[in-house]
Amino acid sequence: MREPTIEHAADGGGHSVAEAKQHMRTYAIVGVALMIGTGLTVWAAFINFGSREINIIAALVIASTKGFLVAGFFMHLISEKKLIYSIMACTVFFFAALMFLTLHSMTPGSIVHMR
Repeated sequence: MREPTIEHAADGGGHSVAEAKQHMRTYAIVGVALMIGTGLTVWAAFINFGSREINIIAALVIASTKGFLVAGFFMHLISEKKLIYSIMACTVFFFAALMFLTLHSMTPGSIVHMR
């Protein structure tokens, strides 16, 4: 792959008009999906799903989906190599572990509440 130069940028970076339109279409679809996700977030904030934990899980699922869309498409992680996915998988694992510990510590029988 050649290094970007002024000439390279001036000729559109090697992308055809059709490719540019396809990228713009993808970004528009992701933008609309993020707007729908924001609306879902607001809607879910006013709904009681039965327990506090289920409300938190619903909010985290919506936020994780929106985060994936931003990271995957706007930050171009969808087309990256294995190392990026490995780092992202580790991050998700540790985030899930910390969320589990947080939710577990909220139960009355946890070690945090023992006197």
